[in-house]
Amino acid sequence: MRRFAPFIAAAFLALGGCATIPAAPVARPGVASDGVGSVSAADPRAAEAGASIIRQGGSAVDAAIATMLALNVIEPQSSGIGGGSFIVTFDAAKATVDTYNGRETAPAAAGGDWFFKDGKALTVAEAIPGGKSVGVPGNIRNAALAHQAHGKLPWLSLFQPAIALARDGFAVTPRLYASLKTYAATGALSADARALFYQPDGSPVPVGTIVRIPALAATLTQIGERGPDSFYVGPNAQAIVASVNASPVNPSRMTTGDVATFKAEHLAPVCGLYRGYRICGMGPPSSGATTVFALLKQLERFDLGALGKDNPVAWHLIAESMRLAYADRDRYLADADYVRVPLTGLLDTAYLASRSALISPDRTMANVTAGVPSGAPATALGLETVEQGTTHFVAVDRYGNVASMTSTIESPFGSGLRVGGYYLNNELTDFSLTPTGADGRPVANRVEGGKRPRSSMAPTIVFSPDGKVRLAVGAAGGATIIAQVAKAIIGVIDFNLSAREAIAMPVLFAPGDTVFVEKGSAHEAMIPALRALGHADVRTRDPSFKANAVEWVGGRWVGAADPRSEGRRRPRNAFDPASDEETRDEEDGRRWRKLRSNISPTW
Repeated sequence: MRRFAPFIAAAFLALGGCATIPAAPVARPGVASDGVGSVSAADPRAAEAGASIIRQGGSAVDAAIATMLALNVIEPQSSGIGGGSFIVTFDAAKATVDTYNGRETAPAAAGGDWFFKDGKALTVAEAIPGGKSVGVPGNIRNAALAHQAHGKLPWLSLFQPAIALARDGFAVTPRLYASLKTYAATGALSADARALFYQPDGSPVPVGTIVRIPALAATLTQIGERGPDSFYVGPNAQAIVASVNASPVNPSRMTTGDVATFKAEHLAPVCGLYRGYRICGMGPPSSGATTVFALLKQLERFDLGALGKDNPVAWHLIAESMRLAYADRDRYLADADYVRVPLTGLLDTAYLASRSALISPDRTMANVTAGVPSGAPATALGLETVEQGTTHFVAVDRYGNVASMTSTIESPFGSGLRVGGYYLNNELTDFSLTPTGADGRPVANRVEGGKRPRSSMAPTIVFSPDGKVRLAVGAAGGATIIAQVAKAIIGVIDFNLSAREAIAMPVLFAPGDTVFVEKGSAHEAMIPALRALGHADVRTRDPSFKANAVEWVGGRWVGAADPRSEGRRRPRNAFDPASDEETRDEEDGRRWRKLRSNISPTW
């Protein structure tokens, strides 16, 4: 098994979560031949895992899978094989976009009263820990489905970096330490987690502690050697079922049949045009692409670029569009295999123009409600939980193929239950905790057996007006994912920023009447102006955001890691640890603005 070069590992730990891979120039139709690939992830060690796969000749999907598996080891609070994922891919040779749905499913026994006790719905805090919140994990079968279509290297080789990390050990980071401390109720729920991550007095092990997880190394080795079905049939599946059904908190009624019959799906993408750029992402059960596109399209009649990123009016407009888009999301979007989702109506440009007409640059809207798109069913709003977790990563290979992947176990440390060295998700709390609204109408996102809960995950690929990939982006942070992805796209397209600059911009989140601005950011100074425009409830929010992207700029792929995550940036050249991150950021921003000045606007 190949070990990572020490000087490369040191560079990653120092400089962040983006890796860039030099490669020999290639000549393929419609593919850039500058010979550069890139991997962007929340943790630099995961980015290196993906980069090592591309250096071996692997595809973007190969690299994304290796990154996902590495994150399972070193970022266990956010994602892993005990959860699910969405993948959006671009095949450069075929010029096609595909999406892969690995969202978890509810056990067949689940129903509308799944999160009820003594005739009353559980609170969010009560519903998360234990067995009932666990959906059948989808990550492994989703990875296998994408690998079957786009993979180049053998399945086992994708597991080797993660196996090495789990077997040989990894250092606890400040962010993992903070999660272990803040979310000990789930992080320390299982005995093996307490033995790995906590000291006898109950406090987390210190930052820098080397943690080894031999059970996870064994699980990953088994899946790598025996194939994806070994996760869903046999000892691992039996362990999942035993764990959730015997949970001392909220025991489930999952069966080995529920696990064995899980299927990942190859789905058509949801795409739309914003200022001449084609935005593509996941359809239901993801609410990501639909809501991101609605948010953007409703803003298209406003000249955000002329207003500028430092103008409170621009962010007021973004907040207003966000309120409208989230209102439609909350009422209509769910698993389309179980409820009628008016997807065509929600994406209709005439409908979005009518929603946009409600937005004024001078004042806020009162009483924002969902619209009535064509084909809308009579559904109600339910009792929703607050999503928090997740991780996103992007890989581009030497041929220009792209994989934008978001993976999650939902809340930090998921349900708190562990089998085989990994945490099991609490994804079912993404359902409405109540099956009907106050008016008695059914909630679209209600619990049903076999159903997938609605998700905010929004892996996205953006194409320039010339049809070439401009940006691949996604984020972590629950329901804020949609706001983060839209912000990044607006930053690049409207504000002429590089992807790094766009991701680093402060986050504004307005899912309803309350507007949240990022604490400690420039947006705090805008609070009086936002209130003057009628936003009565404006609050600050801790910057628990985490976006990642790869962009095509200046004839090369450039990775962008969120400065709020473990590392600011991986050097442009994987063999140049002396690259200066701030200089690169400034250079990339100037290069993109120069290029944009030579592109004729399409709006």
